[in-house]
Amino acid sequence: MVVGFTGPRLRPQHLALVVGDEDSQVRLSTRLEPVLAAHIGAALTDAEVVGERRAEGETYTRIQTDLTVEVLAGSGRHGTLTVVRMR
Repeated sequence: MVVGFTGPRLRPQHLALVVGDEDSQVRLSTRLEPVLAAHIGAALTDAEVVGERRAEGETYTRIQTDLTVEVLAGSGRHGTLTVVRMR
């Protein structure tokens, strides 16, 4: 579930995501590919901005949306989240 983004709304750089249930920790995705960022940015145009928050040492814009994305979760110490596509 997408809960926020970094960078400009129309071309977000990273997404703030909750993976699992809604009480899970917010994590940032890896940098979005340009074409995917444009599609996600278009989907976020009507999302209500709730404020700014921090996750993983980065500030992100918190939004209210029902947008869900598919991610590839990397293994390893940091467990990166790569956004594959919108749902």
